Amino acid sequence: MNAPTNPKELQLQTVEFKLDGQTIVSYEGETILKAAKRHGIDIPHLCFKDGYRADGNCRACVVEINGERTLAPSCCRSATAGMEVKAKSDRAIKSQKLVLEMLLSDMPDEGFKWVGDTPAEEQKQQHGELSTWATRMDVTVRPELKAIRREQVGADLSHPAMAVNLDACIQCNRCVRACREEQVNDVIGYANRGHHSEIVFDLNDPMGDSTCVGCGECVQACPTGALMPKGLIGSQTVDAKVDSVCPFCGVGCQITYNVKDEKIVSVEGRDGPANHERLCVKGRFGMDYIHSPQRLTKPLIRKAGVPKDETATQDPQNWSEIFREATWEEALAFASGGLKKLKDQYGNKVLAGFGSAKGSNEEAYLFQKLVRTGFGSNNVDHCTRLCHASSVAALLEGVGSGAVSNQVNDVEHSTMILLIGSNPTANHPVAATWFKNAAKRGAKIVLADPRMTEISKHAWRKLQFKPDTDVAMLNAMIYTIIEEGLVDQKFLNDRANNYEALKENIKGYSPEAMAPICGIPPELLREVAREFATTKSAMILWGMGISQHVHGTDNARCLIALVSITGQIGKPGSGLHPLRGQNNVQGASDAGLIPMMFPNYQRVDNEAAHTWFEKFWDTPLDKKPGYTVVEIMHKITAPDSDPDKIRGMYVEGENPAMSDPDLNHARHALASLEHLVVQDIFMTETALLADVVLPASAWPEKVGTVSNTDRMVQMGKKAINPPGDAKPDLWIIQEIAKGMGLNWNYQGPDAGVAEVYEEMRQAMHAAISGITWDRLERESSVTYPCLTPEDPGRPIVFDDAFATADGKVKLVPADIIPANERPDADYPFVLITGRQLEHWHTGSMTRRATVLDAIEPMATVSMNGEDMTQLGVSAGDVITVQSRRGEVGIHVRRDDGTPRGVVFIPFAYYEAAANMMTNPALDPVGKIPEFKYCAVKLVKGGKAAVVLGYGTNDPERQTVVATA
Repeated sequence: MNAPTNPKELQLQTVEFKLDGQTIVSYEGETILKAAKRHGIDIPHLCFKDGYRADGNCRACVVEINGERTLAPSCCRSATAGMEVKAKSDRAIKSQKLVLEMLLSDMPDEGFKWVGDTPAEEQKQQHGELSTWATRMDVTVRPELKAIRREQVGADLSHPAMAVNLDACIQCNRCVRACREEQVNDVIGYANRGHHSEIVFDLNDPMGDSTCVGCGECVQACPTGALMPKGLIGSQTVDAKVDSVCPFCGVGCQITYNVKDEKIVSVEGRDGPANHERLCVKGRFGMDYIHSPQRLTKPLIRKAGVPKDETATQDPQNWSEIFREATWEEALAFASGGLKKLKDQYGNKVLAGFGSAKGSNEEAYLFQKLVRTGFGSNNVDHCTRLCHASSVAALLEGVGSGAVSNQVNDVEHSTMILLIGSNPTANHPVAATWFKNAAKRGAKIVLADPRMTEISKHAWRKLQFKPDTDVAMLNAMIYTIIEEGLVDQKFLNDRANNYEALKENIKGYSPEAMAPICGIPPELLREVAREFATTKSAMILWGMGISQHVHGTDNARCLIALVSITGQIGKPGSGLHPLRGQNNVQGASDAGLIPMMFPNYQRVDNEAAHTWFEKFWDTPLDKKPGYTVVEIMHKITAPDSDPDKIRGMYVEGENPAMSDPDLNHARHALASLEHLVVQDIFMTETALLADVVLPASAWPEKVGTVSNTDRMVQMGKKAINPPGDAKPDLWIIQEIAKGMGLNWNYQGPDAGVAEVYEEMRQAMHAAISGITWDRLERESSVTYPCLTPEDPGRPIVFDDAFATADGKVKLVPADIIPANERPDADYPFVLITGRQLEHWHTGSMTRRATVLDAIEPMATVSMNGEDMTQLGVSAGDVITVQSRRGEVGIHVRRDDGTPRGVVFIPFAYYEAAANMMTNPALDPVGKIPEFKYCAVKLVKGGKAAVVLGYGTNDPERQTVVATA
């Protein structure tokens, strides 16, 4: 008899019942099927999937219950005390087998093969779980049943990623529940009645023409192969299944790679704490970028006399016109030798390094250590400067920690969810499913954003404020709460500082005064403010719409004030969560890949921290904070007389020639460097400007840890080897360090990754001292802060005290600061940039993924329909978008969620680089550029470069067509 052992399970009431003569301990309300499964007893089932609502419609799991006339479906029948159940009685087994036989008889003889649970079963299992259960139950189909099967229908192969074969559908409804109840996309439905009933997509559209977002939840749910990834049609035999973490956004979904012939043929979602098997289109179908023929496989050195083309018109496929192949010995000597020569000639301040948020914690830690101990300065940064630097600055100032207070799926406990400056269905799709689930449960979502995006369908209230007026709107809400006496006075008395200054500053920000500025009616501002203050639990989640402004720090200060004056922090369902954009932005920042902080956010100009790290690394360290990403670009073009002029740079896994604002200036700066070393997996726009290019490893080709937006440190494992002569990033960083004269000697497999982690753990002892390498190998994911090996980690922080010196939150008043550049008669529109669902960051990975490129191959500008009419253009037409810094020709996409006077362009397309136009003006505290606001004008017509088949993995893929 197996009794519950989990501490949470022990809190539940238990009952005992008999199952086939065995005493079973069940939790109160637990189904017979789940209790049996927990005790190692298998009962056939098809429509049931763990984690989904039980439907009970296939009847494969029926059992006999003493005293009851009819058989009962065990998947949706709860066990009760004293119940006597027979799952293996003659009557139950006869019925189970009959169901399996009837379903199997209707299957096509040659369908899409599916994998069995064991290798020995693989070739038998043409129809997935159905065939598996039939084999286990020794079920064969009588010929007379095959004679009355349904009329066969053709396969639907219209979707780039998924194949539909409804001949194999048993109408178990798992796909419907997956789409409607788990992912809440509402694409798959059940149409018609009786013999004519069928699964449909939208209004019976082909899957590829439907509103399907490609998450693949239905594929993972389907038990028969009626829905499956196209990559697995045919033999299902794989060489290995390797557990890892998704390499795209910051949600940190756990995945399993299916590997065959040194290729990842498919990806499955694991039951990780951040995703519970859920994935998005990128995580499930975007992994074949690593097999692109454009992978860098040899070290490359720029040919003598070949100039650096800062216009970025060079074709990355024709790299041989720019670079020559070299050995690793020659390339490393040239790379580190060039950097060392500049340092020896001009001093410690002349070198800088851009690390990567797409790599591991160990790489980030070692990279910043190299810059600080080898280059001799703190000139090290990464993409957090372009994402959430202002959020982190405000959080460190206010609550003493740059990390989130609550994990994303803690919205399960929220009665109100404020989403502001974020488009989660595109940028954090799996996180968005938790929001949608919460809304279906009754939580009130408030969407505050200049653009009304997909999540607005699930919102209780929509605050579509004018761009750049975040502080006006938020201060109006704070004003309402204070004026109407809705503050949590006890929380303020016990746990907050500077409330009186906030109260005094807010006096001029009534909703009535702010409504003309932010565009939200005062009564709506007051309604939302009252609900936020009085609801049981409210959580704020935000994205780069908050942070990427010259007033980004002030925006975040207002959010901190809002949760503090209402006491909505430090408890379940209540808190602050800046959603991280890349897979390891949180971890890279934690590891010290920022210019003013050592690991674990210890300031470089703090005497105690400085002394500790000098002793720990046994090296004198610079006491002055380094320059940030945008500042480094300015320092490159500084006059020779400037002692801090940057002359050499080492870029690992970043693409500033696409991600920086005002790309003309950024590319000019990169081209002006005396020595540029780029380490990457593709010939990016930045690599084209390098003096030496070092071929690195993609995430599935390495072992390491990453830290997601939820403060979970998670283990990624190596699935395949890097192609050609490409090397692990950790090894390359160490070789550069040795070339700079550092005596590093990390030992062990995978370039000593475990030893590097152990050193990092000591440097970050106040956060992860309890998360050992061995523990991560066992558990895959542990949440920090975690201080002892027995510590389970803390999903919710600030429940008793804040991480400030006195344990209290510091409230900082904020006033309206206008954008650096406002629309005028010459440039009357506002440009907002961002990401989209299928593509990520600068597109160097996702645009080389076959499925992702097929779904979204072309750069577009989103416009309101009324603006399109006024300009005289239709969807698909070409317009020219121009700012004071640059212009692009681009195709128009109608989006009435984008307000009038605003256009939105994703920044993943090099042929229509949005950042040619953006403003490099910085937030004075976070030093983050103003990506979310610049003035542009629109001109009908122009030329738009379209790259056809970018991600087809075809060497001839890069066909550029100019469209007038």
